[in-house]
Amino acid sequence: MQNSESLKINYHKKRFKAVSNSETGEVDSKTLFHYSQQGDVLWAVYQGASIKLGTITGLVKEDGSLEFSYQHVNGEGTIRSGKCTSTPEVLEDGRIKLYEKWSWDGDDLIGESVIEEVLD
Repeated sequence: MQNSESLKINYHKKRFKAVSNSETGEVDSKTLFHYSQQGDVLWAVYQGASIKLGTITGLVKEDGSLEFSYQHVNGEGTIRSGKCTSTPEVLEDGRIKLYEKWSWDGDDLIGESVIEEVLD
């Protein structure tokens, strides 16, 4: 494992999937995230399982951590949105693992999830 503070992480063209999520979350291991990055701006599109389509827009911090807003349409046709901060870990095989703390807009529900990079 490498500490994220010792390297710059570029998320451009990386794909991730959830490996764990709080009960109040809506993504799971069948949800695939496609990340893009330009400078310190990050965006992503995600879908799968109970997510018809979702987007992320945010920033990559100096230490490689992420701060972003997300929104998606779930399987019931409800639009949900929230905010998230993610702390990276670079695994021994070079993949990125993100530890996320998130909250839904409009209510007090919070949660934590872990997503890992998917290699081709």
